[in-house]
Amino acid sequence: MRSLAARLGISRNTIAKAVSADGLPSYVRAPQDSGIKAVEPAIRALSRDNPRMPATVLAERVGWSASPAWFRENMARIRPEYAPADPADRIGYEPGDQVQCNLWFPEVRIPVGSGKSRVLPVVVMVCCHSRFSMTRMIPSRMTGELFAGTWKLIRSLGAVPRWLIWDNEAGIGRLNSHAAGVAAFAGVLATRIVQAKPYDPESKGVVERANRFLDTSFLPARAFVSPEDFNAQLGRWLPIANDRLVRRTGARPAELLGRDNAAMLGLPPVPPVTGFATRVGLPRDYYVRMGSNDYSVHLQAIGRFVDVTADLETVIITLDSRCIRSRARSWGVGLTITDPDHVEAARTMRKAF
Repeated sequence: MRSLAARLGISRNTIAKAVSADGLPSYVRAPQDSGIKAVEPAIRALSRDNPRMPATVLAERVGWSASPAWFRENMARIRPEYAPADPADRIGYEPGDQVQCNLWFPEVRIPVGSGKSRVLPVVVMVCCHSRFSMTRMIPSRMTGELFAGTWKLIRSLGAVPRWLIWDNEAGIGRLNSHAAGVAAFAGVLATRIVQAKPYDPESKGVVERANRFLDTSFLPARAFVSPEDFNAQLGRWLPIANDRLVRRTGARPAELLGRDNAAMLGLPPVPPVTGFATRVGLPRDYYVRMGSNDYSVHLQAIGRFVDVTADLETVIITLDSRCIRSRARSWGVGLTITDPDHVEAARTMRKAF
């Protein structure tokens, strides 16, 4: 043992312990209670009532001041007992079966006239089987205008999908409670409108990815002078986007679109009712409100009921089925659009009165 100690350069006592040991020596730390055990009852009590509370907030509530990483590691062990995971199945899409719809809000202000600009919504629709994307900017999130944009895209597609999957959008409704006009729109198209559950992005992941693709591939380094310019630039870019190779399908959307269209329903013989429509009595100030803007009307209609209809481009005001005002739709907010002839006629009538 003295010879081994001299050759290895270690203590003779170490050699003696090694010779008398039954196996290789190893270091074993004495068992010690973790600090997490003292606060675990409080963590469980809070997790019972608030299972999704962030770990950082929980640590503050229970007075944890030690390692944040150790706290998160233990939370990963405790949390599934109170907030189990919500798995999502991978969905397969049959041709012509489903089109997912959503609103995209590009982070750019679009000039809308009168020196004003707005962030405007864009209707995005994606055929789930082919991944073919269609988009159009609209003035607002009102139900009629959502469907005006939707109908234009469906008409450009040339066919009607069997399902239109929408997010939990207020203009469409909430869950199974549809907004006014939704059932009529779906009935004319012979399709079914289904709303995804809240906080369930996986059920409409195809259109969510399309929104992300628009944000990262279309929007950067672009400038727009009007909503029409935005739609024109988007219309020139979409054929390029629909000709890209999609990894999930292994094909290009434009190539698979024919298979999608062949399995869809035909367009209805009568177009659905879209846009804005109302019937109001014209007051003495001879203005009617459409959306959030006021439009002047010919003074012959004061005290009588007029019909106000609007699509994405035009506002039409009729009296007894006769058009008395037609002008381009303003996409601004809080504007007063006045015809100078109406002001002059009002001045003449006031003098006569």
